[in-house]
Amino acid sequence: MPSFVAFLRLAALVAVAVAVPSPEPASGTETAKRATCTVNSVASAADLSDCTSVLIEAFTVPSGGNYHDCCKPQILSRTRSQSYVPFEAASGATVTMNGDITFAKTTAAGPLITFDTENILFNGGDRNINGNGALYWDGEGTNGGVAKPHPFVKFKGFGTFEDVTVLNSPAQAISVGTTGGTAIIQGVTVDNSAGDANGLGANTDGFDISASDVTVSKCVVKNQDDCVAINSGSSITIEDSTCSGGHGISIGSIATGKTVSGVKIARNTVTTGLYGLRIKVDADATDASVSNVIYEANKVSGITEYGVLITQSYPDNDSTPGTGAPISGISFTGGTTSVSVDSSAHTLVVDCGACSGTWDFSDLDATGGVGHIIAANKAVISGGTY
Repeated sequence: MPSFVAFLRLAALVAVAVAVPSPEPASGTETAKRATCTVNSVASAADLSDCTSVLIEAFTVPSGGNYHDCCKPQILSRTRSQSYVPFEAASGATVTMNGDITFAKTTAAGPLITFDTENILFNGGDRNINGNGALYWDGEGTNGGVAKPHPFVKFKGFGTFEDVTVLNSPAQAISVGTTGGTAIIQGVTVDNSAGDANGLGANTDGFDISASDVTVSKCVVKNQDDCVAINSGSSITIEDSTCSGGHGISIGSIATGKTVSGVKIARNTVTTGLYGLRIKVDADATDASVSNVIYEANKVSGITEYGVLITQSYPDNDSTPGTGAPISGISFTGGTTSVSVDSSAHTLVVDCGACSGTWDFSDLDATGGVGHIIAANKAVISGGTY
């Protein structure tokens, strides 16, 4: 069965982009690129493939209908309606937001909007992409209740994505699936804080990363689940960002066949949540691994469950760890990572069935709570206060 993401790439809404076209090329020459294309509706986002500059004005995405027979060849039918907005501009394009994009409630599966351009420069202009999450939130997230499109926004291609707020996502906010080059995500805010009311927001992950060569820098996440979840990939940096209200910065959960390596988590602030910093590996995972993770100069406070949790027992926190997805090369170095937890919380828990190597925790300073639990298997942990 084709993946739904592959389907979405094929499924574009029929329309003509509002554009300032270049003169018609001479016969036999390559089609000229359009200098500027303006998007002010779902329809005008349908074909941006030859646009080198895209200006997004304010518009609302309606609930939509079935678009499966409208446009490109090889489109597959679907039974759920979609209000999906693809942005696939020319390589090297600049995409600038000059107004908010607002989504009506929809039964689409998600993602609802995808930016898929090689070497993109996306400037959100401090505007909002608003998912109207309160129309869906029921405390059950993606585990039941009202069907919730997820993820809400997807970054593909590669390049720079900056200065936009993803507001009130129905469930998971931003999926990072970039390929082909370096992706820099900076100054991006995910604000699902309204979901705190009555505990209705759930599974509202900030950034779910399944990609390599990614930097998340100077971002803000206010939510009820992982601030960042790194599910696979290498050469990933999370730096100078702020997380509040959720489950902190996570690697994983790591499922069968997934690997994460070469991660640096530096100078971030994590406050008022269940967890601070986590590595979580599925207990039944095989052919998977986590290696070479550096935590540097982070500040973690107000944690109610686990300040630092490294577990191979997921979805349990500290239980019977699996052995099919080894963890190695974990360190707290390069500057003090301070962790402060509430009176009933653990400072540090290491729950290993297959861990190895020397782990340098010399720059971990974890205080408060009920102390720590270390079951490190073959890993040797040195230094640190916890």
